[in-house]
Amino acid sequence: MIDRSSGILMPMSSLPSPYGIGTMGKSAYQFVDFLAAAGQKYWQLLPLGPTSYGDSPYQSFSTFAGNPYYIDLDLLIRDKLLKRAEVDGRDWGSDPARTDYGKIYENRYAVLRLAFERGAARYAEEIEAFRRENAWLDNYALFMAIKRSQGMRAWTEWAEALRLRREDALRKAREELKEDVAFFVFIQFLFFRQWEALRAYAKEKGIAFIGDVPIYVALDSADVWSEPRFFQLDEKNLPTEVAGVPPDPFTADGQLWGNPLYDWDAMKKDGYGWWIRRIDGAKKLYDVLRIDHFRGFESYWAVPYGDATAKNGVWKPGPGMGLVGVLNAWFRDLDFIAEDLGYTTPEVRKLLDDSGLPGMKVLQFAFDAHGDSDYLPHNCVPNSSCYIGTHDNETVQGWLKSTDRASLRFARRYLHITDDEGWNWGLIRGGMATASRLFVVQMQDVLGLGPGARMNSPGTAAGNWQWRMLPGAYDRALAKKLRLYTETYRRLNT
Repeated sequence: MIDRSSGILMPMSSLPSPYGIGTMGKSAYQFVDFLAAAGQKYWQLLPLGPTSYGDSPYQSFSTFAGNPYYIDLDLLIRDKLLKRAEVDGRDWGSDPARTDYGKIYENRYAVLRLAFERGAARYAEEIEAFRRENAWLDNYALFMAIKRSQGMRAWTEWAEALRLRREDALRKAREELKEDVAFFVFIQFLFFRQWEALRAYAKEKGIAFIGDVPIYVALDSADVWSEPRFFQLDEKNLPTEVAGVPPDPFTADGQLWGNPLYDWDAMKKDGYGWWIRRIDGAKKLYDVLRIDHFRGFESYWAVPYGDATAKNGVWKPGPGMGLVGVLNAWFRDLDFIAEDLGYTTPEVRKLLDDSGLPGMKVLQFAFDAHGDSDYLPHNCVPNSSCYIGTHDNETVQGWLKSTDRASLRFARRYLHITDDEGWNWGLIRGGMATASRLFVVQMQDVLGLGPGARMNSPGTAAGNWQWRMLPGAYDRALAKKLRLYTETYRRLNT
């Protein structure tokens, strides 16, 4: 069980670095130091998997693999796998406050290839051991090697023999693409080598990691390609229905996510082994797991494949406690958080109660001037995790611009916010003071940043996942201030 504590939500990609995107290098270690100095216990991350088209960490080529972009190049220079001149002369993007994913894609793999050429033989024994310990790795590396040979087209557009994984076609691909397969294995070896070092350092400092497990995986992923029997696919391995959420007052067409849906009957027959393997893989990265879209375990919105919107979907029953109970029993030493936001029903609330998992409370949804809310601080139960906002929400400063005056007046009165304290610190204080055992704040709100620092706007296709913290954005004084709030409300990590 999570003790009374607090943490900061800070995407790995948003850390400062000279190479266009945050990495597991110097800035990550410095951020761990900041968390420790500020009395925090948790660093919450967005999913760490390799991103595909659209750059969303929730649409990954693999639920097990790590993102090559997060491999720190300075550490590779230290290890003599790269030379300084090979990285300094490249264009990683011109704006230190935004990630230019196009520039990163153009340059990162070319640089990692140089590291592969120098390091594959040197680390051969360690790579082979790593390969044996990760059963998912061979399928992933082959998937990525074929994908590169196909101009990065989705696997659903490959020739039938590869799409349907006929053994003769796979054997031929392994032989013809064996160097590229070895390259993608090497990349994962580097990622997990750097991650394990960072995680060990964080543990020494008393910092644990909260990771995000998206409920669905991407259609264009090694997961679906290699184990199609666990998904709702037709005889050509194309989806019959896909995931989304129904229309609501904010989105008339709903949200069409497009992920393939699980064949829950097939998964149940297999004892939910796919999910056990998935959570076991996440456990190698994180100390606490936030299950995204938890309500989809009770029932899910199924949209006909090929529809342009989510309007024509229907609700279908999920696995419920059949799956949740298996995960609770299998991973007794792992803490979970249920992301229970969005459209809830009595059945969803019952599933949350039966699971025993802490749900989420979001303060930006709390302050309705004309009614009560489960998210108001006095309604936050101990078995919950409180947030001001998630990666899908505005920063506090952006929320102030988009919220009606009556609600803001109510929030100011409720929290006793003064101009001297400021809204972001007033909401931090309000979240710290709740009975929720865990409180998490976005780093943007610790820094008091405006709407331009928002990480994601759901339903929009462009401009997301790009925010980066500038070098020198925090200092000892900021850590001391956050530590005082943390200590006052008895959340201090000691």
